[in-house]
Amino acid sequence: MDGLVSLAPVLTPLFGMIGALGGAWLVYRQTRRKNDSDAQIAAIKTVTDGFTSLLEQQRAAATQTQERMASLEAKYSDLERRVEHLQEEQRQWRRWKAAAIEYIHDLRGLVRDVLHRPTPEPPDEIATDLEQRDPA
Repeated sequence: MDGLVSLAPVLTPLFGMIGALGGAWLVYRQTRRKNDSDAQIAAIKTVTDGFTSLLEQQRAAATQTQERMASLEAKYSDLERRVEHLQEEQRQWRRWKAAAIEYIHDLRGLVRDVLHRPTPEPPDEIATDLEQRDPA
């Protein structure tokens, strides 16, 4: 025991130094773990923010595409209605033209058969149409 007491002046600073070094190592380890944890959290946050940004961009692009498609479909539908209307007008004009040519042929036949007179020459605008139906 006397030996320990005599070594006390040497052991006290040695144990104090070991305690200080141990404490410093524990603080260093805790700080390093906290920094590593903070770095991981920051990395996860960065990745999460990146994915969120990409998803928002993708949603915006999808919304814009849907709006464009709706606009194109509306224009297509409008064009389709116009084409149908023009086709119906064209059919009416063809029916009218056929009826008019038939009427003219009937009138020419009446002039030729009843009045026994030659029929006048048709105007150039309708001459080809009349010749196609009845060359007489």
